[in-house]
Amino acid sequence: MFETYIIYSSSRDRFYVGSTGAGVQKRLERHNEGWTRSTKSGIPWELKYVRSFETKTEALQWENHIKRQKSRSYLEALIASDENECDSTKE
Repeated sequence: MFETYIIYSSSRDRFYVGSTGAGVQKRLERHNEGWTRSTKSGIPWELKYVRSFETKTEALQWENHIKRQKSRSYLEALIASDENECDSTKE
C-alpha cells in the first residue's frame, strides 16, 4: 500500500505534501526527527490528510496533482472534506 499525505507545521504555518510506501506514521516520525532537509525547520509536524493507493504510481500522481494546484485554500478544502468523510463514517 502507498499513501499520499499532507502534514502541517504550526511553527511555520506551512503545509507539506508527500507520499510514502513505508507507512505514513513512520514517515511522520522521520519528518519530526529532522531526517528531511525541507521539513527540518518546521518541527513539529502534524498529520492532516492521508489517502491510500494500490500502486506507487497512483500515490505519486495524486501528490503531483495536489502540488500543481499551488493553492493553500485547495489544501485546506481537501483536508476539510477528508475530515467530513471521516466524521460521517463514525456515525
